[in-house]
Amino acid sequence: MPLKKIIMHKLRMRLKEPFATSFGVMQEKEFYIIEVVDSDGNKGYGETVAFSVPWYTEETVKSNRDIIVDCLIPILREHELYHPDEVFPLFEKLRGNNMAKAAVEGAIWDLYAKRKGISLATALGGEKTEIGVGISIGIQRTVGELISKIEQSLEEGYKRIKLKIKPGLDVEILREVRRHFPDTPIMADANSAYSLKDISLLKELDDLDLMMIEQPLQHYDIIDHAKLQNQLKTPICLDESIHSLYDVEKAIELGSSKVINIKIGRVGGLSESKRIHNYCKKQGIPVWCGGMLEAGIGRAHNIALSALANFILPGDTSGSSRYWEEDIIHPEVIAEKGIIKVPTSPGIGYEINEDALRKFRVERQEYQI
Repeated sequence: MPLKKIIMHKLRMRLKEPFATSFGVMQEKEFYIIEVVDSDGNKGYGETVAFSVPWYTEETVKSNRDIIVDCLIPILREHELYHPDEVFPLFEKLRGNNMAKAAVEGAIWDLYAKRKGISLATALGGEKTEIGVGISIGIQRTVGELISKIEQSLEEGYKRIKLKIKPGLDVEILREVRRHFPDTPIMADANSAYSLKDISLLKELDDLDLMMIEQPLQHYDIIDHAKLQNQLKTPICLDESIHSLYDVEKAIELGSSKVINIKIGRVGGLSESKRIHNYCKKQGIPVWCGGMLEAGIGRAHNIALSALANFILPGDTSGSSRYWEEDIIHPEVIAEKGIIKVPTSPGIGYEINEDALRKFRVERQEYQI
């Protein structure tokens, strides 16, 4: 793949409504679109998923930019690439910064698939023609508002409801939700808001028939999660604790998790996501694709990854209109009755909405390879 240049588009987009978690509340999102251009004029696109402040991982929008410009682009200048699987080991010499790495690697995967004339899903080994999707609902001001949003989501056909929780806004709210929706697949996402001191409270969740509780304990922990899982009937799903295949291997060995959430940015790209998927499939551990409030390009990468066989649980990749008044791709991602069709055209399968890209762009930088 004769790479010629990388263009970094910094965008600022506003969510339709505030999204609240145990971290805090967010409505405006800044991120970079990474455009990789080869000598034939083909273009591949990736998207950074870090937030402006380091409340999910240590990465930020600014650190993503600095690592890409100062470290990753120079590495690409020094090496010829023949397949995107070669990118991960080249970048692995740099510690951490998985979200920066994933954005560049994702653009190269998209470029590779377009050069081959195949869809990104096919390039990754995906088998599905459609994926079931769930929806993630942030913490609401009242239980009534939460019930209303769940009703709306179910009417729209979403296959699974994920609810954010934190201390003081957890068991009683989930009980009320379960009373209204006795048969709905529901999971709770704690985003590391609890500790082992809360075991008795977390054990109360066993009565609510939840699909799973996601990342209840510390964001780098796998030891205490094993202790907690031993006390719970409800499956624990690890999210923030998983940054690599190595983390997955140790978590499964210790019994820390019965489900794994794969986020492309968190684990350093599509190649590592594939390896985690394949390992979990061999171990009989189901996986699903988590979301990071992506715009259309990041959302398209999630769809392609979710076409792999062991993504048997609905992910967070809802339609574009769930979060944005206008997306940066066309057609926008559409979820119909909880189903998204996996694109079959080359690359990510969506065209860039150049007007929207210019509308939301606040900065543009170009670098030769």
